[in-house]
Amino acid sequence: MQKITVLIADDHTIVRRGLRSLLQTERDVEVVGEAETGRQAVQLALALRPDVVLMDIAMPMLSGLEATRQIIKQLPSTRVLILSSYNDDEYVHELTEAGGAGYLLKQADFTDVVRAIREAKKGNAFFSPAISRRLTDRYRETIVGGVPVRKRTDLLTSRENEVLQLIAEGGSNKQIAAELGISVKTVERHRQRLMDKLAIHDVAGLTRYAISKGLVEINVAAPKSVFPSP
Repeated sequence: MQKITVLIADDHTIVRRGLRSLLQTERDVEVVGEAETGRQAVQLALALRPDVVLMDIAMPMLSGLEATRQIIKQLPSTRVLILSSYNDDEYVHELTEAGGAGYLLKQADFTDVVRAIREAKKGNAFFSPAISRRLTDRYRETIVGGVPVRKRTDLLTSRENEVLQLIAEGGSNKQIAAELGISVKTVERHRQRLMDKLAIHDVAGLTRYAISKGLVEINVAAPKSVFPSP
């Protein structure tokens, strides 16, 4: 029997290990790798070419949604399932726009996770029941009442989203340039365009915006830094 290969992407070790342990009990599923940052998830997906990626949204270095976009763009046959604690319509909307195969809440039963993996492998979508009901209600409102479907209003490019997240995670221009493999001058241009587009002209404001969009996790009153202290 050919197994469904799965890559687990979550920045919490206990979550990754727990999922691996549970999935290993399924005869038709094989966990082929674990990623603890969004960027590592993209790199491992390209190297391992899994059938399915289980992706958390709040990932350091590169958000789960941006990692999803990059994986799907480069590996159209790989299906990405978001597994998140965020029960937010905006994230679900962005996931579907990015081409994701489904959205599961971390409170979901494990049987739903396995079912979602199997459905994703078949090319089908799968959403947690609570999210599925909301999507059905919204679709019904659109058809019956003529309510327009909300379109994405985020004007930032993929690279600008990457730079924004790294700024919010405490990266200097030099550190961001090294992480992305671009010049410091290019980082400065991206930073300026971010400020112009968002009408935000300080790092604190950009950080608050990134937090509001779920690009970074908050540790007490401040976002969790992923860069070493200078």
